[in-house]
Amino acid sequence: MPQNRNRSAILEWLETGDVAIRYQARRDLRGTDDPRVRLRILKEGWGAALLARRNPDGHWGRGFYQPKWTSSHYTLLDLKMLGASPDHPLLRDSVAAILAHEKKRDGGIGPGVSLMVSDVCVNGMFLNYAAYFGAPETDLRSIVDFMLDQRMDDGGFNCRRNRSGARHSSLHSTISVLEGITEYAATGYRYRVAELKDAAASGREFMLQHRLFKSDHTGQVIRPEFLRFPHPPRWKYNILRALDYFRTVGVAWDEG
Repeated sequence: MPQNRNRSAILEWLETGDVAIRYQARRDLRGTDDPRVRLRILKEGWGAALLARRNPDGHWGRGFYQPKWTSSHYTLLDLKMLGASPDHPLLRDSVAAILAHEKKRDGGIGPGVSLMVSDVCVNGMFLNYAAYFGAPETDLRSIVDFMLDQRMDDGGFNCRRNRSGARHSSLHSTISVLEGITEYAATGYRYRVAELKDAAASGREFMLQHRLFKSDHTGQVIRPEFLRFPHPPRWKYNILRALDYFRTVGVAWDEG
């Protein structure tokens, strides 16, 4: 009984916060997806504040990736994480503008004009919100092709594979790609979806081989920050983000 009372008190406290927290608490902890609350996310609180900073050209900041943390890329990712309506026309227009102007020759999305190749971590995050905001499948095909081409032999992904020849996957890149695959598949896209699901399975295995945060060679904690939980995480990996991913995709408990 005390545990139930504590849980109820925590839920009630969460529901007194920003409307985006209220929506997510009800969705993820109570199992009730309330569309009336969701519609308020872009009309009040954090979601409305972010939407109000959208420029007339459809971007935030100075474009797709500049300045980094206040750019279109991370703002759209934040809005997706807040639970903004996927049907909002302005957000869909912003995604369309990125697809129209930011693709590299390799078919992926590039984070800057000085980098001639795409970044698989950025593309994983981009696929996450682009699929969520309903980008046409034909526009996402080259993104999918690029991501699958960057899959590494150990089952995961590393954004430095096509830049400096990385040979071992990164937890940062892997979780970003897996989240993108999850949203893409959940939204109903079909292009190469079986291959993406296979890549997601091998990516999960890569994460589990590292016990989510430990070196597979020494057993030591890879990075202390993996045990901290900043929000929003953006591209940075931590074990809470990993556990939330495993919860989202419904992976069974691993006794190993």
